Amino acid sequence: MSAQTKPSTAADMPLHQTSKASQTDPSRSQRRPWGKLLLLGLAAYLVLQIALVIYWCRQPASFDVAQFTQQETSALGGQPVPGTHFVAATIGVADTLLTKPGGLIHNDQLPPGVLLDNCPSWECGAIMALRDALRALRDDFSRTKSQSAENLDLKRADLQFSMDPKFWIMPAAEDEYRKGIDALERYLDALSTGNLNFGRFSVRADNLAEYLALVEKRLGNFGLRLSSSSADPRLSASLFPPGTSAEIEQLPLMDGADSQASEQRTAPDKVDDVFYCARGYSWALLHFVEALRIDFAPVIADKRAQPALEQIERDLQGALKGMRSPIVLNGNGFGLLANHSLVLASYIARINAAVIDLRILLEQG
Repeated sequence: MSAQTKPSTAADMPLHQTSKASQTDPSRSQRRPWGKLLLLGLAAYLVLQIALVIYWCRQPASFDVAQFTQQETSALGGQPVPGTHFVAATIGVADTLLTKPGGLIHNDQLPPGVLLDNCPSWECGAIMALRDALRALRDDFSRTKSQSAENLDLKRADLQFSMDPKFWIMPAAEDEYRKGIDALERYLDALSTGNLNFGRFSVRADNLAEYLALVEKRLGNFGLRLSSSSADPRLSASLFPPGTSAEIEQLPLMDGADSQASEQRTAPDKVDDVFYCARGYSWALLHFVEALRIDFAPVIADKRAQPALEQIERDLQGALKGMRSPIVLNGNGFGLLANHSLVLASYIARINAAVIDLRILLEQG
């Protein structure tokens, strides 16, 4: 009889046969692809999120107010008249907030929107300018005198845009803002078709001065907070000296800072938020100023205020120049790094000075 053969084991096999056997192990070959797929999926997700952040955080392009007004009034069956450009500008700014890439990011609850802060800050500034314009429409531009009744559509629009942009459900801020746009469309329809019962716009110097006084305070606040990002209090004092209209908000003190007013600074983690909020306000204000130049052309010509208005538009365009740096730098003096906040504060200071000159011309000129 032949001897019974023993089953060969891994220890009895040569080294090269053992390695081949381990390579052909089905359990290992099945585990490796899942790990690679998981890593590839995670990398693709991160790349997608970064691409969305870059795409969403680009500043929307400015639109031509006169052309947009012509399109809106033609769609409503009317024609441009004094006041339609300013109303159309408010509609255009509000619509841009809702239809820009990413939509309204301020109330996002999922990434990447929930992780962003610069884009929501920009939206906050634009909403502030929009609310100021709506308040001027409701209280000043649409009323012939203080005892006149307010327009119900403008009242509705003002209330809808007073909604906190952080609300994301029941009701969502976007839904309330769309209702506000619908109310503005009804007012624009009545104004462009000559329905005096539901659409009035008073082109008077005192009305425009009231709106400019509100803008002046907003710009003063932004300029003071932007200039307070610098460690040198003399720079802030030179741009916005004490006693001016810029002192409308008490700034928070840094940890360990002196309690004197000269040592007040914008907190380091809020510098970029203030910067983008001011940029958003300037972006919306540029459209409103362009609309006012058209609607109040007779008043501006009578007061010879065209140079001041052109100065405002020119400096607003300068404040909205594109940034080459991906982050807001906060350098000091003539150091290696720039200070973007001080650059924007210088533009805001020039705009604010021109607004003051224009308001004085309207009131006393």
